[in-house]
Amino acid sequence: MTNYLTEETIFSLGEVISESIAAVETSLSQPLAAEVAAKVPKAAIRSSLRASTWDGVFATLFSNITGGVLLSNFLVELDASTVQIGMLASIPMVANLLQPLGAYWADRTSSRRWYGLCVYGISRLLWLPLAIAILVFNANSTSNQTMIIATLAALLATHVLGALGSASWLAWLAVLVPRQLRGRYFGFRNSAFSLTSLVAMPLLGLAVSHFPGGSIQGFGVFMLVGIVAGLISLACQSRMTDVNPQARLTAPEPKSKPTADATAAFSGSEAVHTSMFKHPHFLMFLLYFGVWAFGVNLCNPFFNLYLLDNLSIDVSWVTLYNGLGAGATLLMLVLWGKLADRIGNRPILLLDGVLVAIIPLLWLGTSTNAVSLWFWFPLLHLLGGGAGAAIDLCINNLQLAIAPVRHHTTYFAITAAIGGVCGAMGAMVGGWLAQSAGSNGITELFVVSSGLRLVALLPLFWLQEPQSHPLGHVWQQLKQQADYWFLGIKPIELPIGCK
Repeated sequence: MTNYLTEETIFSLGEVISESIAAVETSLSQPLAAEVAAKVPKAAIRSSLRASTWDGVFATLFSNITGGVLLSNFLVELDASTVQIGMLASIPMVANLLQPLGAYWADRTSSRRWYGLCVYGISRLLWLPLAIAILVFNANSTSNQTMIIATLAALLATHVLGALGSASWLAWLAVLVPRQLRGRYFGFRNSAFSLTSLVAMPLLGLAVSHFPGGSIQGFGVFMLVGIVAGLISLACQSRMTDVNPQARLTAPEPKSKPTADATAAFSGSEAVHTSMFKHPHFLMFLLYFGVWAFGVNLCNPFFNLYLLDNLSIDVSWVTLYNGLGAGATLLMLVLWGKLADRIGNRPILLLDGVLVAIIPLLWLGTSTNAVSLWFWFPLLHLLGGGAGAAIDLCINNLQLAIAPVRHHTTYFAITAAIGGVCGAMGAMVGGWLAQSAGSNGITELFVVSSGLRLVALLPLFWLQEPQSHPLGHVWQQLKQQADYWFLGIKPIELPIGCK
């Protein structure tokens, strides 16, 4: 199987970058949050968004090496159990419990930039001792279990520190990115990350698999490369315009023009209702996010394990499949971003969520035959990457839309903590069920996960999003578009925010 990265693909991405930067430049003439409009020049915001994108590109390279399929393959090479693989997936999510504490500390500093550089700098440097230990692993008598424990310990320490900075980082971007272009910008930004993964993952898989000293030492060498990429990411982050959290806490809420239904749903001043429990729609979002995180992580951490361990497929193939998924994400994210800006995030989460929910069922019956290797596994990763891109993007945008601006950091931290706990529980329960059920345990998880994902969508029916199309209108638009494609009947376009 071969991946093709054509000149046309690169040129198209360049057009998207230019279009997104130009759109951000146009939006700067419109009112922004008080602290940005008053203190940050337009050119500084544009350069910050460029720096943020490059930061994410190098951070994606760092994450691809120190996590995902390469780290899973490393533990499989060390004969890690299914429960330990579940711990590998659950540790980053458990660490999110500390996000509220990180938000508390970050909001009491005077610089988002320096807080992020300190937290993430230490976090990424903590991988260095593990990389050195892996390189000398074959030269001493260290047992496999000792190395597995050391890896999980390093993973815990780095993600605990990383969790302390996540809410502050998202609040920083929420200030710098214009509200009306969040879908487009984050769609473009995530597309750049997907392009990085599309190129990096297959190459890294091949390099590790064919490393002269073996795949274990090869992973240690490329972990050093990942650490360097992580430090370059922080250098790009240092070029972003700084934001003082103290100024944000005293800034007034931005005025908007919600529709009639949205106004009724969000009646009352957000400045007065500072308690999360007085925002029922945010509570509905948390219920959806928690159940969804549990259902998704019940089986998602074990797709790669299923390929590497149960089917004994080489890591170079698995990274190639993951690269196809990243390519699908690259192609679809900008489209999803523009669609989210037009019709809202809630309708996309509902309609696309049904598709994502049934994907685990499509893994049933796969094997190592030619049809699975050359057709079915690539198709599943393309489908998962394209459809899953909308979920990640719209969940992020939806919480930005419904969380009170003055308390962004705290609300983001609570969301991450709940998602982390539920996701970690899903991964741990999935690992335990897969190990206790024997050889068919992982495939049984696929069925259970699919059902839980469908259940998770129910709270979205009661959640209201400002300036979002009702689901019925969106379905009508889709039907009209289908009539146009197949019957030639021109669709009637609905204005943004139409109720």
